[in-house]
Amino acid sequence: MGQSRDNRESGADVSAGGPVSRHADASAVGVARHLGGQRRMPAWLKVTTAVLTIALLGGLGFAGYWYFRLQSNITTAPLSAGDDTAGTGSDSTGRLQILILGSDTRDGKNADYGSVEDSKGYGKSDVMMLMDISADNKRVSVISFPRDLLVDIPQCTDQKTKLSYPALSGVMINEAMSLAGIGCAVDTVNKLTGLKVDHFMMADFNAVKELSNTVGGVDVCISDAVYDPDSHLRLPAGTSSVQGEMALAFLRTRHAFADGGDLGRIKAQQGFLSSLTRKIKDDGTLSNPAKMLTIADTVTQNLTVDEGLASVPSLLTIGNRLKDIDISKVAFVAVPTTPAVSDPNRLQIAEPAGSQLFKALRDDVDLTNPTAPPATTTPSAAPTETAPPVPSYNKAIQPVTVANGSGVPGRAQEIVQALVAGGFTQTGQFAATPVTQSAVYYGTGFEDVAADVAALLGIPAAQVQSAPGVAGVQAYLGTDFTTGVTYGAGGGPVALPEDIVNQTAGDKSCQQANPYLIVR
Repeated sequence: MGQSRDNRESGADVSAGGPVSRHADASAVGVARHLGGQRRMPAWLKVTTAVLTIALLGGLGFAGYWYFRLQSNITTAPLSAGDDTAGTGSDSTGRLQILILGSDTRDGKNADYGSVEDSKGYGKSDVMMLMDISADNKRVSVISFPRDLLVDIPQCTDQKTKLSYPALSGVMINEAMSLAGIGCAVDTVNKLTGLKVDHFMMADFNAVKELSNTVGGVDVCISDAVYDPDSHLRLPAGTSSVQGEMALAFLRTRHAFADGGDLGRIKAQQGFLSSLTRKIKDDGTLSNPAKMLTIADTVTQNLTVDEGLASVPSLLTIGNRLKDIDISKVAFVAVPTTPAVSDPNRLQIAEPAGSQLFKALRDDVDLTNPTAPPATTTPSAAPTETAPPVPSYNKAIQPVTVANGSGVPGRAQEIVQALVAGGFTQTGQFAATPVTQSAVYYGTGFEDVAADVAALLGIPAAQVQSAPGVAGVQAYLGTDFTTGVTYGAGGGPVALPEDIVNQTAGDKSCQQANPYLIVR
């Protein structure tokens, strides 16, 4: 017998057994229990879900916006103007060295500070500081190089135009960048110090103004009321909060401090940075994401970095490493200098203090406590011993002479013995005119031999120089190398001048006004 339409639609099959008929008997539940309309979501749950969804999308959008904005702000340039590559330090762990430059170019927003002629080319480095972060993130050394310092600039190639510029001797260090770009300044510092810079950061005038405005001003102190008509710096005696144009004038002035020279200017810049460091630390800026974003936006709009640092995560890594450092371990140092022999209006490295400083930096010495052991990260397994690289020449037939300008009789013989022990058996020696700084000179085609001789004796790469008149290689001993066979060692730790550290970030300093610019 056929089923009625009503029975088929209700799903009840009274003639059949099994599960279907058993479920159909519960007419109060029936199909609705499994397939019917769902219970309504409570209103509070709908609202909560909507809010969380909007917050999630908004957070992702916010993060994406800021990441894109900061990333698009960054301008890059090559790290080197030669064959050099970056240092071996890790951005997140290990020792890290960053060359910080201030450009005096007058293009773009900086047009008010010079003529059209000033805006051409790369500009000169108005400020040059090397920031050295220890491997354990417990100390920072900031070494300032005077712009009037006479140095040797290596051969540099402009990575944009591919034009090469020959090596120069005895020129101002701020000229290096103007030749072939920022990479040439990095190469010059590497040559001078014997270090290997990992990164650089270059800011312009506008960066100083905007950053000082962003942090709400920086406290500076000066002994007397002063007015400098060139930079337009005008400050009363005592402590003042400077920002914007006045902050820039404080950093730019060439004449307002001490005797009106470059060294007074460096101390004022270091005092400004010390005060800025204290303010950022006291305000908790490095631990406050909102403040960090504001400062990051300000800085990146006016910043040029090398390709290795050209990402938001890389810049944040540097900030994260600095946030917990004790400000008493942020040491500000000026390279030791003396009036240049060739031009009393310029400066040259003062010896032996300069060599002592550079060796201390290479040896990772804590400048605030030279007797402390070098910083280390988490101990790792003992390294596997590897054989030193085999030179591409025969050491035994390379002509190496020792010129004794140390003033110590018989001194050359000690060095000859060290050279022979190192494989350089074709040696000679002679007495020479006393000099204050030791050096290694090399003739044409002997650059690699000279580098190995210098490394054997511990003489910095900055003191290895080309001398076409030399046959082979010549180790010229000075009065800074009178004992031992390792330069600067003397059988123990390198000595440092007692006043090598100008101040730490924890010191509040007051600048001495130039008497000629004091106003009443």
